[in-house]
Amino acid sequence: MSKIKFGIMGNGYLAGIIVDGYLDGILHEYELVGILGRTPHKTAAIAERGGCRACSTVEELLALKPDIVAEAASVQCVRDNAQKVLSAGVNLIVLSIGAFADEVFYDKIKETAIRHNSKVHIASGAVGGFDVLRTISLMGQAKSGIRTKKGPASLMNTPLYDDDLMTEEGEPHVFSGNAKEAISILPTKVNVAVAASLATTGPEDTSVNIFSVPGMVGDDHKITTEIDGVKATVDIYSSTSAIAGWSVVAVLKNLVSPIVF
Repeated sequence: MSKIKFGIMGNGYLAGIIVDGYLDGILHEYELVGILGRTPHKTAAIAERGGCRACSTVEELLALKPDIVAEAASVQCVRDNAQKVLSAGVNLIVLSIGAFADEVFYDKIKETAIRHNSKVHIASGAVGGFDVLRTISLMGQAKSGIRTKKGPASLMNTPLYDDDLMTEEGEPHVFSGNAKEAISILPTKVNVAVAASLATTGPEDTSVNIFSVPGMVGDDHKITTEIDGVKATVDIYSSTSAIAGWSVVAVLKNLVSPIVF
């Protein structure tokens, strides 16, 4: 039986986790054919480790004829390359879900996938429970929201950061809005909020509240979706981004599994 060819967009920590999953034999149904990255020496190093080709353009990666490409890079990478991948009839796994907070871009990607008989698979990243959240949203007019607690250090270099947050007592409420507004000011910090919104009521109708907790390491996300008579809450804490990389491995594994969870 021939292997399923896959490529990776990204050459950093998360891409390395996907390569590790492949080398550990978890993805034995697959053949890693190429890795795309912006930094040549980093891309060459991870490609050598994975036993595949280092690529500097998406066209070079697509020339290797992958069946599926896993993105583990950035929102900008998705914006720049998603249409090209899908237009080639290649399926795409997206980790940087924040790209889809832009409804125009989301619709464009959806149309491209339909036109070229390809699919986008959303990786769960640092959150889960999409099945129950989506189910409740299908049952009726749902309300959804996410409450996130972060250490103030993780807010540095964003409009929400203030030096006083490092020593302030309590849990200051630093953001209140919807998922679309959150991604506009924190493009690399709220993929979880966007993922939850796409699984429920949409970026404009999913409330987001962010609290700064001095001394906290990692993120704590509490996602709630409810209709009359039914309510679900998903509460996930993570002090490492490694779970995001492994969620891509989980998607790849699920795609070839005879029993799908």
